Amino acid sequence: MSDNQRSRAITQGTERTPNRAMLRAVGFGDNDFDKPIVGVANGFSTITPCNKGLNELALDAEHALKQAGAMPQMFGTITVSDGISMGTEGMKYSLVSREVIADSIETAVQAESMDGVIAIGGCDKNMPGAMMAMARMNVPAIFVYGGTIKPGRYKGKDLTIVSAFEAVGQYTSHKIDVKELLEVERHACPGAGSCGGMYTANTMSSAFEAMGMSLPYSSTMAAEDGEKRTSAARSAEVLVDAIRKQIRPRDIITRKSIENAIAVIMAVGGSTNAVLHFLAIAHAAEVTLMIDDFEHMRGKVPVLCDLKPSGRYVATDLHKAGGIPQVMKMLLDHGLLHGDCITISGQTIAEILKDVPSEPRKDQDIIRQWDNPLYAQGHLAILKGNLAAEGCVAKITGVKTPKITGPARVFDSEEACMAAILARAIQPGDVVVIRYEGPKGGPGMREMLSPTSALIGEGLGDSVGLITDGRFSGGTYGMVVGHVAPEAFVGGAIALVREGDSITIDAEQRLLQLNVPGDELARRRAEWQPPHPRYTRGVLAKYSKLVSSASRGAITD
Repeated sequence: MSDNQRSRAITQGTERTPNRAMLRAVGFGDNDFDKPIVGVANGFSTITPCNKGLNELALDAEHALKQAGAMPQMFGTITVSDGISMGTEGMKYSLVSREVIADSIETAVQAESMDGVIAIGGCDKNMPGAMMAMARMNVPAIFVYGGTIKPGRYKGKDLTIVSAFEAVGQYTSHKIDVKELLEVERHACPGAGSCGGMYTANTMSSAFEAMGMSLPYSSTMAAEDGEKRTSAARSAEVLVDAIRKQIRPRDIITRKSIENAIAVIMAVGGSTNAVLHFLAIAHAAEVTLMIDDFEHMRGKVPVLCDLKPSGRYVATDLHKAGGIPQVMKMLLDHGLLHGDCITISGQTIAEILKDVPSEPRKDQDIIRQWDNPLYAQGHLAILKGNLAAEGCVAKITGVKTPKITGPARVFDSEEACMAAILARAIQPGDVVVIRYEGPKGGPGMREMLSPTSALIGEGLGDSVGLITDGRFSGGTYGMVVGHVAPEAFVGGAIALVREGDSITIDAEQRLLQLNVPGDELARRRAEWQPPHPRYTRGVLAKYSKLVSSASRGAITD
């Protein structure tokens, strides 16, 4: 019996009669009051294709919970579509929504004394938001990923949402005409599911599977395939068993299991956003994790999977090739995974992977053989220097120019930068600086997919550097550096950069440097004045007051 069940049993005398009456009104019968009450946190929404199919999964989970002897209580939680809000003021709400999701799940589960929760999400912030709530509450919990979108097809090539963003740059540089632009847009997203490459959603789902909070193989299933619904129902059954055994999130979310997750993120070439989200998840679970821990793992783990955005394949291809269990088994066999970590099923990682082959199939090249990795070391690097004393995050694999020193082109917003790119005012060798887009300054730390995709579309992805105190989409690649901390709004060195200053980005030395004498920087700092907040009321104003540095995960508690 869980703590919540025990509490209900003690207080279900006459004073609980009104509470029982309320529960009868939502379907409880005489024999149901001693059953575990399980929340179904349903992220269903028609706002985004990522969450379009979630209601069917929630209903399947609800039915399976009843069959397993539990009483489900379904409630909704929000989502926003990064892909739709990208490049607009609305994108400032994206990272904020992670906190809203976490807070709403915690509020519903704790207010109603639920004995467990199954969270069903499909977009970038549903996942870390749900996991943060699970870690805070520490009642038995499982995450169900809504599934990945199938790739679009045009002229024999796979398309993803990033294809549409890059087509804008190709159009403005006259590489394609308006007809081609529209055809890419029409074919990029063919149905339900999260963005198809190893972008943020698929990165987080893969990491949660590796951490043991989701079922094996569930993180790479297509949203529209029948196995996804079967997996949702099975997840509900496993959760009920976990409630009976009292397997709780903090039994699973440990330092070692987070290291497992980070190892998989590196091996699959995952999103820079994973750094931000796992710092926040670790904080919620009261696990010590620092931004430098990602750099330590990067040096040990090779990139094994050839996946978009910088590679060739999408998540459904990875699923067919053996999915995350195949990647994990390779890491386990080479001493890069903790096999003794427990999972939501009660099994250890080693037990789950026991029958998975040690080597991937030879008839595919999505998961590379161990002795032939895509890159010998991980792709997510933590850079430091006088421009990022607390650190920043860069994808360093696959870039043709791992070091660039060039003149700063300074913009105080994403919109100003995008206008310059579309006007073809950015030249090879420039280092673009987008600032006052950090957690506090944006506020909300917008993703810079529009400018980075436009640069790539114009053919400048290998010759132009870009740094920002904002974030990047999981679909971003190239010589780009994000999460620069301290951010401009609090007086970080990025606020002191002036047009034409020399900046060095050196991926090999993990260095981000403003090449300006110290006495000149001191003079600029003395002259700098903090800007007025962009918002003084509402959720963005509250967020700006509460949120921490990106180097701590942009947390609010």
